[in-house]
Amino acid sequence: MVNNCANSGCGKPLLYLREGRIFIFDTSDGPSEPGAKRLRRLDHYWLCGACAATMMIVQNSQGTATVLPKPPVVRRAQQIVPIASMLAF
Repeated sequence: MVNNCANSGCGKPLLYLREGRIFIFDTSDGPSEPGAKRLRRLDHYWLCGACAATMMIVQNSQGTATVLPKPPVVRRAQQIVPIASMLAF
């Protein structure tokens, strides 16, 4: 059960799902014996709206979830060149 924001510096209580973001990770272990049924386990994490705007949760290869800052978004500026200048030599 998710009760608080996953950001340890925040800890805002989860009251409503209308803000923020839920992250779900599959942390199931493979079957220990051939032919054994794999038990599925999903872990849920929540970031409040303020934290979700600048942070994300990622899962590493060992299955541990970590809160990280979002990478910066690189946007290309749209360059508008008049067609007449393209034809002029």
